[in-house]
Amino acid sequence: DQLIASGWLFRCLCTRATLDASGGCGQHCQEQNISAERPHSLRVKAEPERLGGFSDRFLGEQLAHIERAPQDFIVKRRDGLYAYQLAAAIDDAKPHFTHVVRGADLLESTHRQRWLQHLLGLKSPSYAHVAILVDKAGNKLSKQTGAPPLDNRQPEQNLRQCLQHLAQPAPSSNARRVPEILDHATEHWRMRR
Repeated sequence: DQLIASGWLFRCLCTRATLDASGGCGQHCQEQNISAERPHSLRVKAEPERLGGFSDRFLGEQLAHIERAPQDFIVKRRDGLYAYQLAAAIDDAKPHFTHVVRGADLLESTHRQRWLQHLLGLKSPSYAHVAILVDKAGNKLSKQTGAPPLDNRQPEQNLRQCLQHLAQPAPSSNARRVPEILDHATEHWRMRR
């Protein structure tokens, strides 16, 4: 309601096929008087030059790439569900949340979430984006991308491989149990690679 009252939201009829190159509204819906009766999504206007930057705990200063930033983005889908950007922005700004750690694949989304927090008068937490594991083609390793599951019978080997993929110092061969490997990883973790 706050975003509606402030004039930052507009109804949009765009489909994925009609979005512009940055993912923004490609049909100039904000200039149209679209009836609330028509199936629509809700988009928030963005001012890329005001997205600003933030200091990421792991990656350092992060500036919004204005040339790639959309002029608007979805906050409520056509099916009535709230979009990730709005849900994450509100969730991250809960009073007891001071730090948020996410995968580096979500770094660009953080600029949008901080914009929403600004519009809603919410305090942004401190953010940290950690490296994600990728395959040789650069695809994120996850169930969603069909990556093979880890063998839970070999947790020590899994941890060693993970540290290697993340370019972190390897524990000595004397560290044989999970707690020893985790202690080593915690003590020797390099924030920036």
